[in-house]
Amino acid sequence: MSNRPNIVLVHGAWADGSCWNGVIERLQADGYHVTAPQFRMTSIDDDVARLREVLDLQDGPTVVAGHSYGGQIITALGADAPNVAALVYIAAFAADQGESLAALAQGPLPPAVANQVFDKQGFGWLSEDDYVNYFAADVDPAAARVMHATQQPLAGAIFTTVNGDAAWRHRPTWYQVSTQDQAIPPEAQRFFASRMEAVTTEVASSHVAMVSHPDETAQLIRAAAEACTATA
Repeated sequence: MSNRPNIVLVHGAWADGSCWNGVIERLQADGYHVTAPQFRMTSIDDDVARLREVLDLQDGPTVVAGHSYGGQIITALGADAPNVAALVYIAAFAADQGESLAALAQGPLPPAVANQVFDKQGFGWLSEDDYVNYFAADVDPAAARVMHATQQPLAGAIFTTVNGDAAWRHRPTWYQVSTQDQAIPPEAQRFFASRMEAVTTEVASSHVAMVSHPDETAQLIRAAAEACTATA
């Protein structure tokens, strides 16, 4: 049996588990057991409950990586996640206790999310033009349109939900900054990474680095997993 940790990948808003496909292929080729579940995006509590269900299925230590809003899902695990060995943030939110995503995103909204449309149930959707030109600007346009078609919208109420205990205060962390991001500003990402004292790398990518730069993204997750193995 391999002593490598398991890896769980948490997608963000306006995406789904398939956004990790390129990263999954690379990690599986290295022999890692990888899971990339789907999240409802109805509330942080619902999404954390879903993550805990998946973590309960993992046999042994697990590295959890979150992209965008997925970073908030993994953050909201708090200290109570016994088999989580490390956290990896990919262009992701990382709130501290008492903070909300709305508070962290003060100021003009970035181009990728400035024009989202909310449906009658309060879920926000991105237009195809904004998705292709801003959200996934360095992804092949045909592939970006497919991503747009399968986007998982985010409940607007999530933005005002106040975070509790932050998991990153209890686990070693890694962070990948997307320097061409037009959804979460790179300077905000650097702030999150610095505050949590994360091992930090940068990639010249749009918001969806796991799609456009799967090699670099897989390498950061692999580095976290190798660090966990070395200290086990």
